[in-house]
Amino acid sequence: MSKLPSSEPSFDFDRLIDRRSQPGEKWGRYAGRDVLPLWVADMDFAAPPAVAAALHARIDHGVFGYTDPWPSLEAAVVEGLWRDHRWAIEADWLVWLPGVITGFNLACGLAGEAGDGVLTATPVYPPFLTAPGHAGRVLQRCELVLRDGRWEWDWAGLEAARTARTRLLLLCSPHNPVGRVFDDGELRRLAQFAERHDLLICADEIHCGLVLEEGRVHRPIAALDEAVARRTITLMAPSKTWNIPALYCAFAVIPDAALRRRYRHAMRGIVPHVNVLGMVAAEAAYRDGDAWRRALLDYLRDNRDRVLAAVAAMPGLEMAVPEATYLGWIDCRALIAARGIDDPAAFFEAAGVGLSDGAAFGAPGFVRINFGCPRATLDEALVRMARALQG
Repeated sequence: MSKLPSSEPSFDFDRLIDRRSQPGEKWGRYAGRDVLPLWVADMDFAAPPAVAAALHARIDHGVFGYTDPWPSLEAAVVEGLWRDHRWAIEADWLVWLPGVITGFNLACGLAGEAGDGVLTATPVYPPFLTAPGHAGRVLQRCELVLRDGRWEWDWAGLEAARTARTRLLLLCSPHNPVGRVFDDGELRRLAQFAERHDLLICADEIHCGLVLEEGRVHRPIAALDEAVARRTITLMAPSKTWNIPALYCAFAVIPDAALRRRYRHAMRGIVPHVNVLGMVAAEAAYRDGDAWRRALLDYLRDNRDRVLAAVAAMPGLEMAVPEATYLGWIDCRALIAARGIDDPAAFFEAAGVGLSDGAAFGAPGFVRINFGCPRATLDEALVRMARALQG
């Protein structure tokens, strides 16, 4: 049980909820098998009570006609971004979307013309790697580097990866899968790179509410200054932070009016309206979900520390400390070299733990673990992994 001070409510993140009884991607992958799914970025916790209550109230109304975003929803987002990130935005900067993947695919199509380049840092969330091709653009990659146990930018590599046809910097911040919260110096340097080469920036900041380092906050790159904001499309959603991904509600923050018009034009006839229940949930999450979020972060910090300790004791595995998200990026390359296990994801799946294969992120030899689950599930998964390595 995660506890907050007595003046705050408490929430039970230890409760085991049977997800096998409902259709779903995460648990459905291993239906009928004794495999604990710690792969897709979807937590095993019930949504915040405030979100559930808002959904019940809307359902009780009984009418689900076409609905546009309403003023109190927009105000909840504007106030939430100021409260959590000290980013002052205006309501008319918001463009509502069914998801951030839709958002960055649209951005790829806005950047230049067919054959132009989209630059991103790998390893990265797999849809980043396919989005440029969907728009007839060319994927360009710069590899993040691990220095002294921390994933960092390779600034020379970033310059080398850019070409005369690069038009878009596709940024994942906080970063999935390595868990970095980029500091102001790094963000400023990225912004200067984009300005120097006249690049559009599209920043997927969906994990912005999940900073695990106490005392730190996520800084949107567009919040640096007005010049950066004018060239930036920022994508956010309540889905990861408050565990409501299948309600399909996200938004782009686009301060520049001309860029916002181009973006809306690209959506016409292609992007559907956002689910009304998703918008109801989003308002409740931003307005009334902060106590739940802070309790969740306490729980996730402890889970992260359990994963770090367990991985440190497993021969052939290494893991940098995730500063944000509920995801751990585990380096299995020493295990591969020592024992000839060429597919670590399959190896651990055979041991009863379903992890994400690093190859899908552009980094074979790694696996990603989702520790956004009750402690009993996590501890059992870590025991299974350790046992497999002892065999």
